[in-house]
Amino acid sequence: MKNSWNKVIYKGWAPIYDAIFNAGPFSKARDELFKGIHFQPGDKVLFVGVGTGADIERLPHENLEITAIDYSEDMLQKAKDKYRNSKITFLQMDAQQLDFTDGAFDYVVGSLILSVVPDGRKAFGEMVRVCRKDGLVLVFDKFAEAGKSLSIFKKTIRNVIKVLGTDIGVSFEKISETQKTNVRLISDEGVMFGNMYRRILLKKL
Repeated sequence: MKNSWNKVIYKGWAPIYDAIFNAGPFSKARDELFKGIHFQPGDKVLFVGVGTGADIERLPHENLEITAIDYSEDMLQKAKDKYRNSKITFLQMDAQQLDFTDGAFDYVVGSLILSVVPDGRKAFGEMVRVCRKDGLVLVFDKFAEAGKSLSIFKKTIRNVIKVLGTDIGVSFEKISETQKTNVRLISDEGVMFGNMYRRILLKKL
């Protein structure tokens, strides 16, 4: 997948995104994202690939210093419209090349982004880089099951799904491999469709 195509496809997704990806099982899975995380007033939170802002409503955003980035201007505009009167900073930016200093945020959140960007390994590395020492990196996404190859069915439809702007064959274990010495895994749990969609929490070392 290329960024240029993602811009095109997510322009189409923007008007209907919430009706699909912030409803039903997706909404229930998103409700679990921040469980057990105790935000403090003034904490700096970065949403990487914020999309329409579906996750922002699930944390006490009024008391936090939130920055939200997305590559798609259309998706970003949807988020801006939702939080028009907030203090949230919205920026158009590539997740693979974040324009922030090292350790700038207490929390870095990436929902349904590592399976979308052209280079998930690079994007995850950037997420880790901008998280401060002892800060938390939170990932919610669909990944190939660790240690197992894709089913024949998934292999067959994978390229079709890519045209729609996402990849069902991404391995979190592979894209996070180069960051093993920089983060410690706290939890990794399936939250939707068995273990296909996972909530992964990591601590920056």
